[in-house]
This record gives sequence, structure tokens and C-alpha cells, in this order.
Amino acid sequence: MNPKSFEYHAPKSVAEASSLAEEYGMDAKFLAGGQSLIPLMKLRLLSPSHLIDLGRIPGLSYIRDEGNHLAIGAMERIAEIARSDLVRKQCPILSQCAHQIADPLVRNMGTIGGNLSHADPTNDMPAVMVAAGASIVAASGQGSRVIPAGDFFVDTFTTALKGTEILVEVKMPIGPTRRGAYLKLERQAGDFGIVGVAAVLEMSSDGRCVAAGIALTGVGPTVVKATRAGEILKGVELDKNTIDRASRAAAEEAQPSGDLRGSAEYKRAMVEVMTSRTIQAAARRQAER
Repeated sequence: MNPKSFEYHAPKSVAEASSLAEEYGMDAKFLAGGQSLIPLMKLRLLSPSHLIDLGRIPGLSYIRDEGNHLAIGAMERIAEIARSDLVRKQCPILSQCAHQIADPLVRNMGTIGGNLSHADPTNDMPAVMVAAGASIVAASGQGSRVIPAGDFFVDTFTTALKGTEILVEVKMPIGPTRRGAYLKLERQAGDFGIVGVAAVLEMSSDGRCVAAGIALTGVGPTVVKATRAGEILKGVELDKNTIDRASRAAAEEAQPSGDLRGSAEYKRAMVEVMTSRTIQAAARRQAER
């Protein structure tokens, strides 16, 4: 099936794109990599009358080390993030996650901004953003603002972006004591995860966990921050008992619904298993540093 007819716009600036969005309102959609939007348009589940292509706006594709964080432009391709030596060195969890997204075709076309703005509750990247305490920069013709990742994902396919705002940058915290891991349970490689878990740990020199961020995907209307699980890890050594307690807490914090991928009970059980594995994987990275 082909999409319904639409008018194509190729703005040359964020301000122009924002102005077009204000002019056409609910009849317009922003186009980034198109890996989520175009399939929905082909199925006619979405039929915008106006498509605003962000790909012609200069200066939205980059990866920069800015000291305490990596700055990543919204139009940076997932494949470039996966291949980046800078990301692999400074933020391994982001590299690991990017490699697990869909297949090479989708990674070559899809962008980090489009991925996050789509806010699919089974997407991989939102869990990494929330666990790491990333920040999202949104801009429009009226200026810009910074949104904590934990506040950005509001509901299923819904973000904190206002009507004319565009996600322009992701700020990913980095540091010598931070390490993380992202693991997901999937039916086959490249599939949407049944359950995904991101864990980011900050460790002290004596082997104690100073802070921990745990986030879950696929088990709620949007990404779930497992706050209690993170608190259990804080200030202690990561022994088996502590990891088991945190994993059980994460399972209790999950909000799964049954579907073709599994029952709610199965998903909750898998959250406990995958959280344990992910924390252990993140801790091993700390030990290897």
C-alpha cells in the first residue's frame, strides 16, 4: 500500500522547520530517518498532509566529546553511533545498544533523534537514555530547552516535545567511573525486545556502587525507570544477594501487559532475570577498566 498524497517541505533551519510545523499544525509530521514514520504512512495508520524533512538542515549530525558528556546531533545515524570509536571508548553502553537496533538497513537510515522522538515503548535507546541520566535538547523558533531523559518519555508514542519543537541534540554523560550495559531478550536478532534492561553504574575506588540507573523497555506504556532497584545498589558492594534484591525490585516496578511476545507474568519474570544479567555485565566492565 502506498501513502496518501502529501506536500513535501525541506527547510534549511530549525526555525524554518518549526515555523512550518506551527503553520500546518496536526496536519504535519517531521521526517528524520523515516524508519518508523514511512512504514506507518504506507499502512495509512498515519496520513499527514505535510511532511517536514529535517535532513536538509545543516549542523544536526555530529558526535563530540564535551568533557563530561558526549553531544550527539539528532540527525546522527544509528550506524554511525555504532561505528564510532569515540562512543565505543567513552560510552560503551550506547555503542552496545546501537548495534542491537533492528538490522543494518534500519541502522544506516535511522537517526537517534527520530528513534527517541518516536517513543515506541519497545525501543532500545530510551532505556539507555534514562538509565544514563541523559538530557535531550529541544529547539524551536522561540529558542531551546533541555529536558532530562527521565521526563522526556511521557507515554506510548508520546514525548515532552511541544508541537513546534524539534529534538536537536542528545547529551550523554560520561566519566572514568561510569560503566553500563544494555541487554535484551528477543525472539530473533534485530527484533523488538520482549524485555530490555539498561544499567549504568558509578563505582568508587573501593569497589562500592556510588550510584546506579536502571531502566526497562517493553514492560510499560513507555520506558520504566526502576528507581527502587537503583537505590538498592547504591552505597554497597555488588554481591549476589544485592543484585538479586535489585533484580526482584525491578520486576516489581515493571508494568508489563500480555501480548504476542508473552504474558505479563512471563515478562515480569524475565525482567528479574535480565536485570541480574545486565547489572553483572555492567559490573564486569567496571572491573575490566
